[in-house]
Amino acid sequence: MLGARGGWRALRRCASLPRAVRLRVREALGARQPAEAVTVQGWVRSVRSQKEVLFLHINDGSSLESLQVVADPSLEKRDLTFGSAVEVQGKLVKSPHRMQNMELQAETIRVVGPCDIWSFPLKMKERHPLEYVRQFPHLRCRSNTLGALLRIRSQATAAIHSFFQDNGYVHIHTPIITSNDCEGAGELFQIEASREAKDSAEKTHFFNVPAFLTVSGQLHLEVMAGAFTHMFTFGPTFRAENSQSRRHLAEFYMVEAELSFTESLQDIMQVMEDLFKTVTSTVLSKCPRDVELFHKYIAPAQKGRLEQILKHKFMIISYSEAVEILKQAPQTFTFKPEWGCDLQTEHEKYLVKHCGEVPVFVINYPYDLKPFYMRDNEDGPQHTVAAVDLLVPGVGELCGGSLREERLPFLESRLQRLGLTDAYQWYLELRKYGSAPHGGFGMGFERYLQYILGVDNIKDVIPFPRFSHSCLL
Repeated sequence: MLGARGGWRALRRCASLPRAVRLRVREALGARQPAEAVTVQGWVRSVRSQKEVLFLHINDGSSLESLQVVADPSLEKRDLTFGSAVEVQGKLVKSPHRMQNMELQAETIRVVGPCDIWSFPLKMKERHPLEYVRQFPHLRCRSNTLGALLRIRSQATAAIHSFFQDNGYVHIHTPIITSNDCEGAGELFQIEASREAKDSAEKTHFFNVPAFLTVSGQLHLEVMAGAFTHMFTFGPTFRAENSQSRRHLAEFYMVEAELSFTESLQDIMQVMEDLFKTVTSTVLSKCPRDVELFHKYIAPAQKGRLEQILKHKFMIISYSEAVEILKQAPQTFTFKPEWGCDLQTEHEKYLVKHCGEVPVFVINYPYDLKPFYMRDNEDGPQHTVAAVDLLVPGVGELCGGSLREERLPFLESRLQRLGLTDAYQWYLELRKYGSAPHGGFGMGFERYLQYILGVDNIKDVIPFPRFSHSCLL
């Protein structure tokens, strides 16, 4: 019995001791008051040992800035090196340095995971170029640049969801596996079951029909347009383009929205412009240090350009006007601009430059250039559809959208000419049962990030780069 009483006394004594508060680096740096017992966990970004004091900088990914740790040299360990994972306990105190509000006076330092600095490809206090860290897709997130990028991606994702939620849109999870080719370009990844012992003569499909990775969620959003007036989706899309260009990805994220009861392309363009400006303003205000890293070392003039763009309305020109501008251009293009031909990247960049380096909406594209679902303008002699592309400086096309063809006879006629009536019988039925005029658009998320950050290669704005068919994690 006495032993039990002694145990309870010990428990009460332990309970009365100050319990260490676990803080993230961002929280510690932003603290307004000192704290007696604090625990910080993260990775060592720098180690500097002097005769009377040991300095560490710890980062846990919550901010670009690292937390300075001041410790007695006796706490230094052999495996306390750059890149090692550590847990530090001590007192959070006001820092005497102007560049940092708080610092941690360490009482204990525990190395959770050592790092072999001799073989570790990232080196202390070196600014590694993007081209260098591309070689290490499994380690590059530990660099300052990629850490900043991933925080910006996270904030931009949240801002996109907030924009649509605040404006009354319903978030729809569209399928990744589908039998539809929304773009009609045939650039699809086909899905088949993996069976090593598969009979080569067996021709049946897992889903009884050919299945593909989605290129767009638009057609599925159009299904929902019969029940919701405003909806959006934001998810992965795939294009089987064997391209190693700086503008293309095989896997990327797409923001897509659909609006019912709209007969105006202007309505679609307004949402596109509002989305761009709202998300960009949010990222600039909530990730200032991360964005500054890109604008200082990668694209020095981009910050000023973005600030100007956010203040002005986007321009609007027709496809026909765009072709005339290109024909009168003083430069020679690789692809000769002609009415009825698609605009190439060189054309798009020139048009933006011609219009004063501001985003430009190009509207009313040739009927034969665009997919079957775009609304016929019934004009002539140059037949067009109510389509729109948003072009931005240095990148070209950022968003694409259109009014959808809601008139059943027009849609039936076009699908019949294309030989797609059977495949899209379900799509025709959407027009038979309470169809309303509607339209929508899509924006490539990585291309958006590439533009606002001024990154030259789009593969540098994705978490896991794939620079060749053999570079998959």
